[in-house]
Amino acid sequence: MPKKVFFSLKYPHLAIDMLEQAGFDLTINQSNNPIPQEELINICKDYNALLSTGSNKIDAHFLESCQHLDIISQFAVGYDNIDVKAAKEYGIAIGNAPGAMTEATADVAFGLMIMVSRKMTHMHKTIEKGQWKHFIPTANLGFELDGKTLGVFGLGTIGMVMAKRCKAAYGMDILYHNRSRNQGAEDTLNAQYVSFDELLAQSDVISVHCNLTEQTKGLFNKDAFEKMKNSAIFINTARGGVHNEHDLIEALKSGTIWGAGLDVTNPEPMQANNPLLHMENVAVLPHIGSSTVEARNEMARMSAQNIIDFYKIGKIPYPVT
Repeated sequence: MPKKVFFSLKYPHLAIDMLEQAGFDLTINQSNNPIPQEELINICKDYNALLSTGSNKIDAHFLESCQHLDIISQFAVGYDNIDVKAAKEYGIAIGNAPGAMTEATADVAFGLMIMVSRKMTHMHKTIEKGQWKHFIPTANLGFELDGKTLGVFGLGTIGMVMAKRCKAAYGMDILYHNRSRNQGAEDTLNAQYVSFDELLAQSDVISVHCNLTEQTKGLFNKDAFEKMKNSAIFINTARGGVHNEHDLIEALKSGTIWGAGLDVTNPEPMQANNPLLHMENVAVLPHIGSSTVEARNEMARMSAQNIIDFYKIGKIPYPVT
């Protein structure tokens, strides 16, 4: 009897094709809405494997209730929605799709940096409101990025691509703070490893590319923003939980920092009345870092391959450890 796989959302057809050709029995949630946890638990009782996404709460309760599952393959790079420790205790293999969205997410971070530095979102809105009247020499001024300093918090794969873009386009100096040194970045980009406080104090743009962990949760808070330049831009395309949104709003209102560009918010989704949406020096996107055909197809391929190889050869190519 073929193994049964449940898709928690409608993922790209590439994943369906791969798993069907490999002989799996698939059921796909035809709605575009995430399934509530208790409903998903009841559904998964009839399946061997789950292809999930970050909107699914795969906590200890879920895993205890679905400990019969062989594997959960995450259609994402991040897996902070999954209690990996509990999964190991129940012998459930966890896979993800690392590197699938590197270029796409770096593009969004780079784009947000430009949008904020030139107030592009705000200026677009002035046209919609009929406020584009005439040239005012001293109004709506942004600033140029050439020769500025980029500070990368989490100089991994995505952070490295962001740094390369900034170095190539604007000749920006690269500072970074990691748990460990990135010798490749130091050799190729002349990147300089600095303490967290030095990163805050010296950077004109800070771009966040770290995982959400107990150590990084809420790390960019009132204290951190007060250590940044009042001319600095804060960019977050990693996880909204890395910044304290109330503190960010206050830092922008008070002029503690100059601007912010967010592809992730805290919480998600952001409410339509959030003050950040009405600030001149802010650009917010609805978590579209991986929203390219190429990235989503690669995420589909990797998440499907995790399930195929788990059953065919007993080894996941992209395991969460």
